Amino acid sequence: MTEEFQDSDRKDWDTYFMDIAYMVSTRSRCPRRHVGTVLVQGKKLLGTAYNGAPMGVADCSEDGCMIVEELEMTQVGDTERMVKKQRCIRTIHAEQNLLLFTDRIDREGSTVYVTDQPCWTCANMLANSGVREIVYHRAYAKDSDKVISLMRLKGIVFRNLAHYEPPAQAGMNVIS
Repeated sequence: MTEEFQDSDRKDWDTYFMDIAYMVSTRSRCPRRHVGTVLVQGKKLLGTAYNGAPMGVADCSEDGCMIVEELEMTQVGDTERMVKKQRCIRTIHAEQNLLLFTDRIDREGSTVYVTDQPCWTCANMLANSGVREIVYHRAYAKDSDKVISLMRLKGIVFRNLAHYEPPAQAGMNVIS
C-alpha cells in the first residue's frame, strides 16, 4: 500500500529558496558571517552566490579579516550620536557576487533570496539591478533603517522571513 503525498509535507517556495540560499552560504570561508543568495524568476532558479575573497586571492580563513572602522552619525531618539562600525573589506558580499555573475535581463522583475539583510552598499546595488523583491532571514541592524527606507523609496518589496528555520547543516555562529 502506498501513502499519498500530502501537500502539507511540501515546503513553500520561500522556504525552498531560502534553504538553497543557506546551503550556498556553506561555501563561504568567512569566519565572521556566511552569506548566501539566490536569484529567482518566477519559480526558476537563475543564479547563486556567496560571500568571499575574489577568485584566486587568499580569503579571510587563510590571511585573516581586513577590518576597517567607519564612523557614522546616527539619530537615536532626539539625540545624534557617533557609532563605530567594523567591516571586512577583503570579502566580496554575496549580493555583489550575484550581480557580477548574472545578467541584467534575468534580474528584471526577479526575486533575490539572501540569508542576511543586505548592507547599505549591497542594497544600493540591488536597488539599481532590476529586482522587484528581496527576501531575507537574518537582520543586519547596522544599516537596517536606511536599507528599509531605500527599498520603500524604490518600490522594491522587502520581506523578512523572521520565523524561518535554516537547515541544520547550514548553521554557524554570526559575529556582529
